[in-house]
Amino acid sequence: MATFDEGISETLSLLRRKGGMTRAEIVAETGLSRSAVNLRIDALLQARLVSGSARETVMKGRPAEVFSFNSERGKLLAADVGATKFRAGLCNLGGDVESEIELPSDVTAGPEVLLTSILKCFETFLADTGTSADEILGIGLSLPAPVKRGSGMSVNPPIMPLWNRFDVPAWFGERFASPVFLEKDANAMAYGEARFSHPEADDLLLVKIGTGIGSGVIREGRLYRGADGAAGDLGHIPMSLPGDDEGPLCKCGNHGCLEARAGGWAILRDLRESGADVSSQDDLIAALAAGDPAAVQLARRAGQAIGTAVATAVNLLNPRVVVLAGHLVAAGGDHLLPAIRERVYSRSLPLATADLTIVASSLHPREGLVGLAHLVSDGILEPAQIGRLVEREPTD
Repeated sequence: MATFDEGISETLSLLRRKGGMTRAEIVAETGLSRSAVNLRIDALLQARLVSGSARETVMKGRPAEVFSFNSERGKLLAADVGATKFRAGLCNLGGDVESEIELPSDVTAGPEVLLTSILKCFETFLADTGTSADEILGIGLSLPAPVKRGSGMSVNPPIMPLWNRFDVPAWFGERFASPVFLEKDANAMAYGEARFSHPEADDLLLVKIGTGIGSGVIREGRLYRGADGAAGDLGHIPMSLPGDDEGPLCKCGNHGCLEARAGGWAILRDLRESGADVSSQDDLIAALAAGDPAAVQLARRAGQAIGTAVATAVNLLNPRVVVLAGHLVAAGGDHLLPAIRERVYSRSLPLATADLTIVASSLHPREGLVGLAHLVSDGILEPAQIGRLVEREPTD
């Protein structure tokens, strides 16, 4: 038998999926008794998480009341952080982004500096929209780093060591009373693509190709984080064997990782060593856009390495869709995608690729923010959190 919080969360989830429903329709859909449905709907109405309206009908008599999710019950704040930029947004309770801004970032400077910049954006959103801090029901932050599951901390992040075990929820907790969710950036991107671009795909792999390389996994319709939150760290798959040249040094401390061969920072390193006057990811993007021969050749070589790693992931996970995302895909997709596709289709098992689709992200550059907003929305409306918004009642 479901607890009260589980029942409330299940009913609200149903209304979010199906749209407006009457009490009778909820009874028919769930198999619950009329009294159980009444109890749940009354609690959701009192909490203002749903609203009721009369259904239009040509029949005589009192029209049935239709209940719908109230996405304006409160607001969410979210910030998708990359190595060189972050995108912050103000969202409604349903996760729809209402205001957003993109600004430069430097994750190597440490958490206090970057979080203060993000907080200023959040405060500007509140001031511009007349929203009070009490109306904020949840906050989300995604990082280009491994995040220990359920801890709110990144553990030994290769490109941002000053963030190691920094308690992000506690930092925001001094300023907001709402729960704070910390997520790996590729996970948030995968969630956004699965929710909006590929809702038909229960199994999806997103590969982020930016300054670094990472991936997010949707397995049987749910975000898969692994036992500790380390699932999908594609960038640190070794691309050499014992006895081979150990390969370039990676920021994680190992040699020969995929990211050290094909990440944005690695391509920039190799382009600079070729004699090009480049110093930033923006310079690399400009070189690719201009068709610089050396940059194009390096991008194609990176695509072959990434494709080899993705082929391994396809054999292991058997996704229906592989989404390629990140600023290098947006800037150099014409050079990366063909090489990745060729490697995946030639090196994965035929059964795994027979119905496989490999596409570029359709949400760039907002896939992380969009996915993060919906992760926060779903998180605060799950049984573990929804009790903060709804008066507790006995178990039904």
